[in-house]
Amino acid sequence: MLQDNLILEHYGLNELNFDTIKSYRDRFAEVKPAHPWNALETKEFLYKVGAWGKVRDTHKEGVTLAGLLLFSEERIITEVLPQYFLEYRESKGNEEWTERFTSQDGTWSGNIFDFYFHIHEIVRNSEPQPSIASSLTEVLINMLIHADYNGEGGVILEKQPSHYVFSNPGLLLVPTDSVFSNTVSQLRNPNIVKLFSLLGLCERSGSGLKKVKQNWSLHHYKTPAIDQDVSMHRTVVTLSLSTQERQVSSSEKDTYNTSITDSGNNFKDVEKYQNTPENNVEIDSYNKNNYSYNKGLIEEFKSYNNDNNSFNKEGNYYNNDDNSCNNNHNSYNNEQEEDSSNLVNVENIDTKLWDIAALAREKKRLSPNQMEHIILELCKEKPLMLKEFAYLLERTPDGVRNNYLTKLLRKGQLQLKYPNQPNHPKQAYLFNKKDIEK
Repeated sequence: MLQDNLILEHYGLNELNFDTIKSYRDRFAEVKPAHPWNALETKEFLYKVGAWGKVRDTHKEGVTLAGLLLFSEERIITEVLPQYFLEYRESKGNEEWTERFTSQDGTWSGNIFDFYFHIHEIVRNSEPQPSIASSLTEVLINMLIHADYNGEGGVILEKQPSHYVFSNPGLLLVPTDSVFSNTVSQLRNPNIVKLFSLLGLCERSGSGLKKVKQNWSLHHYKTPAIDQDVSMHRTVVTLSLSTQERQVSSSEKDTYNTSITDSGNNFKDVEKYQNTPENNVEIDSYNKNNYSYNKGLIEEFKSYNNDNNSFNKEGNYYNNDDNSCNNNHNSYNNEQEEDSSNLVNVENIDTKLWDIAALAREKKRLSPNQMEHIILELCKEKPLMLKEFAYLLERTPDGVRNNYLTKLLRKGQLQLKYPNQPNHPKQAYLFNKKDIEK
């Protein structure tokens, strides 16, 4: 297998697509506006990001294999990697493809950078829920950075009405049963990972697919499946859009109805609705439309409460997240977070909150005003603990607390659930409605 840091001495800048390079540099400057690399000439910039290499003993230089894959064109890439092939195809359930494009069709560059953003646009336009679109692009980026581009069969994304199938050459570098829980990154193409990570599109934490599984559980979809075809040396990931059936007992419904009636949406009753049973369901709205992610389950509860917006869940969401923290760290102390204590159960996470925080997860660099606005919108829905903010925003607990929550508390836009007990194990942040009335 060719290493992606291989320097191709006979391939220079003329073998690269300058529209792709410009697109990459524009995005890099958007993510890192003050970075010193923005002022570099093209060749030096490509060297810094790992797309250009220099052979020290011979003083020769050239495009790296990673640079060729991201910034060149299909015809040139296949000179080095004859099996190279990218494909997206979509159907309505029959044998004919309603949409299809490949790296060979000649209407675009055919490199993996442009392929990613072409599909990113398709997914964003076809999947109205930001959390679903985010998970699909997460699997896409994993497929592109882990593929063995010297293997047969190419990189293929297939969309069917009921599922997505991601298929790429190359077997997993970690055991299959640990993919959705692994926190150690095993890299087949470290330079490609670096090139995408510089744009904030991936991390070397090994937690990407774990987050996808948690998000799929949030929407009550069937667990993502990973298959290894050893004979064909291929990995196939299937994301089903079918929901898992869930039986709700009459006692659960009675408990749900009673707790909702008792709690309401009043901040004075926050302690009660923080302790609402785990099976509470939030009817999410996207762009203020009452769109249900799990219509069947919602219908079961309609007869128990006519006010869809009053469905609330326990403020205890995320399970097995790298950013989960100790309950005692939900205030101003600087104690070490503990990954094993009081983790958030993702199955109970509120989909409306997830969508409100979508922009923060998609963009790693937001202005303080944008982040504060998102935090306030989240707290308008319900009180949240520090670990819940960390998961929803995909930021570290320390960063969220020190950069945003402390400031919002000081400005009086947020207030503590237990103001006289800052280290309370169930400390949460509430939206201060009095601030609006001033």
